[in-house]
Amino acid sequence: MDNQSIIWETKPFPALSLETLYKILQLRQEVFVLEQACVYSDLDDRDQQSAHLMAWHGARLVAYTRLIPPGVTYAEASIGRVVIARDFRNRGLGNELMQRSISELYRLFGQQAITISAQQHLHLFYNRLGFAQTSEPYMDAGIPHIRMQRGPDTIK
Repeated sequence: MDNQSIIWETKPFPALSLETLYKILQLRQEVFVLEQACVYSDLDDRDQQSAHLMAWHGARLVAYTRLIPPGVTYAEASIGRVVIARDFRNRGLGNELMQRSISELYRLFGQQAITISAQQHLHLFYNRLGFAQTSEPYMDAGIPHIRMQRGPDTIK
């Protein structure tokens, strides 16, 4: 599989079909709940306010992020629920997913700072994308996390 066979799309919540919403929730559950053994409330009332960036390989959802407007989770816009299907990892898809997420946030909400809650072990990955750590480590769903922010002028 090459990344050229991936189809990308971004949709606001009201434009998601029931089938697409099901696939989003299914992928998030497969990775976060089953694979990472996180017990957390996935349905947090932010999906309805967010845009949803999806990567499709045929009819299969293989990567996803939730693009959250400013003022919902943080004062700044945010990227959350960053997830890639296990068998699609280590192919550069994570970098492309985040680059597209940043671009889409800028398109939707203007070029501004972006704040994320990152799993601590991924800090170097996010750092290469222009994010800098802005908090001490904290536990979220049993996994150490850090808050990170990318300035509006960061070019990567």
